[in-house]
Amino acid sequence: MRPLPRPAGRSSLAELAHLTAPVPMILVSLAGGPKHGYAIMDDITSLAGVTLSSGTVYAALARLQDLELIEALPAEGGRRKSYPYRLTRMGRIALRWHLAGVRRFTAEGQRRLRENR
Repeated sequence: MRPLPRPAGRSSLAELAHLTAPVPMILVSLAGGPKHGYAIMDDITSLAGVTLSSGTVYAALARLQDLELIEALPAEGGRRKSYPYRLTRMGRIALRWHLAGVRRFTAEGQRRLRENR
């Protein structure tokens, strides 16, 4: 996928489109399997062309853990604070519901664009 253009000195259109969406992007990333925080960030950049800050990602990971939508797995290789995360059963259900809502919203948006050319 070709990245969207970035106006000089401004955020890219992709970044603006995903301005408030780190949580669904993280859930989509983890739907592909367990990942560490930085691997999630790299995956989101690859999938959506958006670069999220580590502060944004780790704050969202904490919220998602509090909501029990993701869980931290035991640290790998003796690292103290480097935990991989994975979706819980409830996280998978929440992501399915979210994606179904996005599909409906997107379909309606496309319909309205066709009607009002």
